[in-house]
Amino acid sequence: MRVNAYAAPAAGEPLAPVTIERRPVGANDVLIEIEFAGICHSDIHTVNGDWGPQPFPVVPGHEIVGRVTEVGADVTRHSVGDRVGVGCMVNSCGECTNCRNGDEQYCLEGMVGTYAATDRDGTTTQGGYSTHVVVDADYVLTVPDGIDPASAAPLLCAGITTYAPLRKWGAGPGVKVAIVGLGGLGHMAVKIAHALGAEVTVLSQSLKKQEDGLRLGADDYFATSDPTTFEQLAGRFDLIVNTVSAKIDLDAYLGLLAVDGTLVNVGAPAEPLSVNVFSLIGARRSFAGSMIGGIALTQEMLDFCAEHHIGAEVEVIKADQVNEAYERVLASDVRYRFVIDAATLA
Repeated sequence: MRVNAYAAPAAGEPLAPVTIERRPVGANDVLIEIEFAGICHSDIHTVNGDWGPQPFPVVPGHEIVGRVTEVGADVTRHSVGDRVGVGCMVNSCGECTNCRNGDEQYCLEGMVGTYAATDRDGTTTQGGYSTHVVVDADYVLTVPDGIDPASAAPLLCAGITTYAPLRKWGAGPGVKVAIVGLGGLGHMAVKIAHALGAEVTVLSQSLKKQEDGLRLGADDYFATSDPTTFEQLAGRFDLIVNTVSAKIDLDAYLGLLAVDGTLVNVGAPAEPLSVNVFSLIGARRSFAGSMIGGIALTQEMLDFCAEHHIGAEVEVIKADQVNEAYERVLASDVRYRFVIDAATLA
């Protein structure tokens, strides 16, 4: 079927209206009429070519919420009318050790991204800046009642990207957690870490978002532009989650960890980061990375957010505002996630 969408025609060029072809609904497929699609910094990195050549034209968008309008003959998990979500991946081999363990995002054959990736049938995937999408039912999530659908869309990337390391490294009562950056990822990390019961501190360049940070659940808020911050907080944290997609001084932040503490990077800057090994061995510290989560963990996250009344802080826009939104994201002028109203694509 032909559907309306917004696509980047080439690296660095503005997105523009297009029509794209969606595959017929197969036996294990779900057709989703998209209601909302979040704008992730990853979308901007991709269409700007920051992460290498892409199969242009590219329709971005991997924070998708909508309604099921058709299901394949073998689909039992979803029904017409269900509100569902699609995140950062739409396929994997399903057979390797990682897939069998529920870590499809680390598929040894390579998970299939929601856009700009080669699907198992050889076609190029196109994302959620569109009116409809066809997705393998095994990669479609149930969006629980009680979460506003626009606020739920960013949970499919920003939510799971921060929930996964917080759960993996045991954020909870008695654990001191620092969140670096209070943007699209960071504000979700604060909400989730607080709901998990951790003691939460925000580390941001300035104090301009301090009121927001405390409102979202942070216990403390410090400006990293103040050099005394790193002296005052030395050795304090059990876990630091770095959400920023820019180069930072890893050694300075590692110095904020207690013995056996871990700094987890979820932001993905275009340039390499460097670390002095003595920042690690001096206190048995760890530097780690984390990328989204498997399907089961993503569903767990959605259910957790529904239980705790957590959604993203969003600004809903029309599709023809997407290029302006990209500029505002790069200028840090959004609190805290843009979400496209897909009805404006019809």
